[in-house]
Amino acid sequence: MRDHEPRPDLAEQRLTTKEAAELLGVKPETVYAYVSRGQLSSRRVSGGRGSTFDTKEVEALARRNRRESGGSSGTGGEPAVRTRLTLIDTDRYYFRGVDATELAARHSYEEVAEWLWTGRMRPGATFTASDAAVTVARRAVDALPEHTAPTDRLRVAAIAAAVADPLRFDLSEEAVLGTARVLIPTLVAALPPVRHDHREGGPLAHRLWTRLSGRHADDASLRALDTALALLVDHDLAASTLAVRVAASARAHAYAAVSTGLGVLEGPLHGAASGLAHKLLLDVLDQGDAAPVIADELRAGRRIPGLGHRLYPGEDPRARALFALLEEIPRAEPALLAARDIVATTARHAPLHANVDLALAVLTASSGMPATAGETIFAVARTAGWIAHALEEYGERPLRMRPSGHYVGPRPPQPLPE
Repeated sequence: MRDHEPRPDLAEQRLTTKEAAELLGVKPETVYAYVSRGQLSSRRVSGGRGSTFDTKEVEALARRNRRESGGSSGTGGEPAVRTRLTLIDTDRYYFRGVDATELAARHSYEEVAEWLWTGRMRPGATFTASDAAVTVARRAVDALPEHTAPTDRLRVAAIAAAVADPLRFDLSEEAVLGTARVLIPTLVAALPPVRHDHREGGPLAHRLWTRLSGRHADDASLRALDTALALLVDHDLAASTLAVRVAASARAHAYAAVSTGLGVLEGPLHGAASGLAHKLLLDVLDQGDAAPVIADELRAGRRIPGLGHRLYPGEDPRARALFALLEEIPRAEPALLAARDIVATTARHAPLHANVDLALAVLTASSGMPATAGETIFAVARTAGWIAHALEEYGERPLRMRPSGHYVGPRPPQPLPE
């Protein structure tokens, strides 16, 4: 046996990317997405560009996917829920059958939200908060400690606005849509302003900008922010959206459903991912080279934020659309170059493409916004999608989102504990 050939007993424990993909029932690109999310570990082939995977680890993930899907054939093994809102297909996604990136390019966030809610376009749609709701929400948010995270502020604002609305338990479509059009601008208005502007009206993106950046917002930057909001309105059944549907299935009112989504969004594997990408981007800008920064991340056993997405074998279409707009903003060029360096450097290890978190990081870092800004943008944008899913769920059988537990504990009867 040649020295460079693996021993048979070791070779049996490792799978190629193709073999792992076949065992999991996914595309090879999805296998690397599992790696990027920390669900699988990989080992580089000595002297080659490929990776190998532990057989037992892959089999365990395959079993877990099948168990969580209840035997269904959804993408990656997840349970399926009927929806008319968002379709994700290869490297594109659609809102009610219309290309979402084209909608976001041609329409404002408010108009895209209206389309998702009703299937009708309302040109010039704007959302206006009531003075009463803003007063209550701001008072509640202002009472929080200074270090409070943006998602916590938004959740408190949603709860405060709910208490001020005696009609919140009306779950008719007209009432819920009325709530949505008031709640979203209330959430923005409740955030402490970074830059004071005498104009409180206008597009939601302008109002949100003053809560995120102390810089003057030029037209190109506002367009990028508005487009980011529109791109992020919905993305099928992400973890927070599924939680919203569970709440709506129990007939929780719209404020409570949104609060549920905000709670899940705060997880580091969901909404907080953009903040991690923001910090990584700043480190690369500071060092002037992605290689040492990526090396430190890999050495620490951390996945590289802003790369890979389980639903897209290629580049995230949201990232592609947002990068195109950012290229028109001169001050975004250093951050864009740093992002490209991150993608190119990581590609030597795994063929992962940029996702929307990295594009958001370029927007926030180049606009003088804090690392938490991406999470705020994500939360405000996705509130519209949560409302859309809540509306769908209100039209379904109550409490249908109630899976049965698969008990794996000690079999009864067991003796009483001493």
